[in-house]
Amino acid sequence: MAEPLLAVDGLTKRFGGLIATDNFDLTVPAGELHAIIGPNGAGKTTLISQISGELASDEGRILFGGEDVTDLPVYDRSRRGLARSFQVTSIFHNRTALDNVALAVQAHAGHSFSFWNDARKERALREPAQSTLDQVGLGKRAGVLASSLSHGEQRQLELAMALATGPRMLLLDEPMAGMGPEESRAMVAFLRGLKGKQTILLIEHDMDAVFALADRITVLVYGRKIASGPPEAIRADEAVRAAYLGNEAV
Repeated sequence: MAEPLLAVDGLTKRFGGLIATDNFDLTVPAGELHAIIGPNGAGKTTLISQISGELASDEGRILFGGEDVTDLPVYDRSRRGLARSFQVTSIFHNRTALDNVALAVQAHAGHSFSFWNDARKERALREPAQSTLDQVGLGKRAGVLASSLSHGEQRQLELAMALATGPRMLLLDEPMAGMGPEESRAMVAFLRGLKGKQTILLIEHDMDAVFALADRITVLVYGRKIASGPPEAIRADEAVRAAYLGNEAV
């Protein structure tokens, strides 16, 4: 069997007496869309923060592409191909959509922002930025200030900024948070188009989206994995229903 792109072994994180991540294991092969679900307070965002490097782990190892990245800072993990989006949109509201994505391209290349006003005019930055905006459906909104974009468009912009870095894996923390039904459907359609082309670790509360998209699902409760498998197995798991899904029709 091929080596997984991401392998998490025994990952643990404590905040005083609270165990937020409890001896967690996970493998994600290249090309898979793997969803992490669980109730509020389950430790999902803590977990993804450990994987991305925003939060140091107390125990365990994180292997990415066969390399131990457990102790590497965020920027080193990013340069190896890990890109993250956040629950709360993280964009430059006083810049255009194109500027935001060009900045992501520039940052990934390791350039300084000291000459940003000149650099953003460079074709080497603007062309890939425009191409990525086209990819996420924001091509015609390139010249619009990010502050003037709708909430759903801002989420699309943040995803474009992550994709512009040429990631090997996307870590998506509730990309549909705050979206209306139409915007959510558009995001699901876009993520479905990435399946097989992009490895994705997805945290999402929208169960319709999760079961429509995921190749595999892992269920997290109080920091501990209680189940992991294909959607049909998770849907039928009595422990998962008791802990999280309840009687939802999913």
